[in-house]
Amino acid sequence: MAAGDYRFDAELWRYQGDAAWYFVTLPHDISDEIAELTEPDRRGFGSVRVTVTIGRTTWQTSLFPDTKAGAYVLPIKRAVRVAESIDDGDPIAVVLHIGDE
Repeated sequence: MAAGDYRFDAELWRYQGDAAWYFVTLPHDISDEIAELTEPDRRGFGSVRVTVTIGRTTWQTSLFPDTKAGAYVLPIKRAVRVAESIDDGDPIAVVLHIGDE
C-alpha cells in the first residue's frame, strides 16, 4: 500500500452519550503513524481528513483523536451502516486513505 493508505479490522461501537454516534477505533500503531504523517496538516480539534471504504461504500470524513483511547476514532454515519448492514459490535474491514481523493 502507498504511504497514507491503511487497511485494518475494527469493531463498531456506539458512543454512550445522548447522541447516537457510531465509531471504530483505529489500531494504536496506525494512529501513531497517522499522527506523525499529518502533524503539520491537522485541522480543528486535531482532525484528519480521510477517504474511507467499508464494503462497497466509499465516503469522505475526518478522523478525530480520542485521548481516552489514545488513538484516532472514525465516525461511521448511518447511511454507511444501513448500506453495509453493520451494527454495534460488528467487526468491520476498513480501508482508509489520508486526504480527500
